[in-house]
Amino acid sequence: MGTSGFNWKLADHPKLPKGKTIGLIVLDGWGEANPDQYNCIHVAETPVMDSFKKLLVKGASERGAKRIRVHILTDGRDVLDGSSVGFAETLENYLAQLREKGVDAQIASGGGRMYVTMDRYENDWGVVKRGWDAQVLGEAPHKFKNAVEAIKTLRQEPNTSDQYLPPFVIVDENGKPVGPIVDGDAVVTFNFRADRMVMIAKALEYADFDKFDRVRFPKIRYAGMLQYDGELKLPSKYLVEPPEIDRTSGEYLTYNGVRTFACSETVKFGHVTFFWNGNRSGYFNPQMEEYVEIPSDSGITFNVQPKMKAVEIAEKARDAILSKKFEQVRVNLPNSDMVGHTGDIEATVVACKAADEAVKIIIDAIEQVGGIYVVTADHGNAEDMVKRNKKGQPLLDKNGNIQILTSHTLQPVPIAIGGPGLAPGVQFRKDVPNGGLANVAATVMNLHGFEAPADYETTLIEVVDN
Repeated sequence: MGTSGFNWKLADHPKLPKGKTIGLIVLDGWGEANPDQYNCIHVAETPVMDSFKKLLVKGASERGAKRIRVHILTDGRDVLDGSSVGFAETLENYLAQLREKGVDAQIASGGGRMYVTMDRYENDWGVVKRGWDAQVLGEAPHKFKNAVEAIKTLRQEPNTSDQYLPPFVIVDENGKPVGPIVDGDAVVTFNFRADRMVMIAKALEYADFDKFDRVRFPKIRYAGMLQYDGELKLPSKYLVEPPEIDRTSGEYLTYNGVRTFACSETVKFGHVTFFWNGNRSGYFNPQMEEYVEIPSDSGITFNVQPKMKAVEIAEKARDAILSKKFEQVRVNLPNSDMVGHTGDIEATVVACKAADEAVKIIIDAIEQVGGIYVVTADHGNAEDMVKRNKKGQPLLDKNGNIQILTSHTLQPVPIAIGGPGLAPGVQFRKDVPNGGLANVAATVMNLHGFEAPADYETTLIEVVDN
């Protein structure tokens, strides 16, 4: 496929050694997608179920794949908590259809995305190890005969949800794991988003690896849905060419002399660096940029320490602003998102108060230097943590308790622009009623005094001559 020399045929290659397995690693939910419309499978996070079903059926019936193992990661973060049972049931039904065609297709392991496999930015390698143990070694503290039983049983444990489901493996009638990854297998990770796949990709691909004891390193044919890190060339084989993202606002401003400072804690550090720069690691110009990562708490859920590192981030930003060394200071305050996902409302209140305190520290510094602030977010979460029906009424569980919402919301996100440096007459445009995050790039460029490239989404602001 293109320059990768690889295509979809890797996963269902008819020359796969006899008795070897196609291993698929996928997340069970996809973004804010309608769970009636979309679905996923293995240790990843995205392909729609229809596409995945076609891949399985085509690979099994037309290209000779005879043994397929799926390692699922339950979501409950970008889709409703509790939806994993339905996803698993749907997947089991499709795999049963394949078995009727003579294909040995089964779910082999599972676990929640925040507790198994899908850590990011090297915050907690223990998460990846739990996934490795279940998916590769076939070892986990919980063993079940099928995934639906596993999910239903484990969800009954205290403080357990889809995203924090403990790792489990599926075993046969003799108690033997049905699908550990072994030499000769083909393995595909189906996430298209990079941040939560890079760490497991390193474990699957790098012979020289010291983050945890892998016990064994199977010789497999491994590919990602796409290449997750262009700088690291990881993974080296992939199914779809990664998008080429160029002329980002960060690149544009850096090469036009705008000195920038970026800071967050580990769990969101990539959002102000890697993602901000178009899935690109490192600096555009180290003389013009400074990135500061504050280590996140690891080994605990975020509701345990809901203040996270908000104040520390704000203090770093304040110091950068007051130093007057930078024309742009950008930060990400993760509190309301990361703690909101836990479903702990009291902790989320504490988290939001900490974020408020951090914003005040930053804006006070901006006021001192005569600057401009832009405050916004990429999605909602903490503003509504209750599941609701179509009329907006709270949903109740069988015991009459309000059902907690742990996924992102789809409500409009506010944006605030102000500060003593804002030119007189600047106001929000009235002809961009459906503005979104993509419009912020051009807006920020305008605030720096630049005209945004013509193919950028339009700016949100205009200057009115009074």
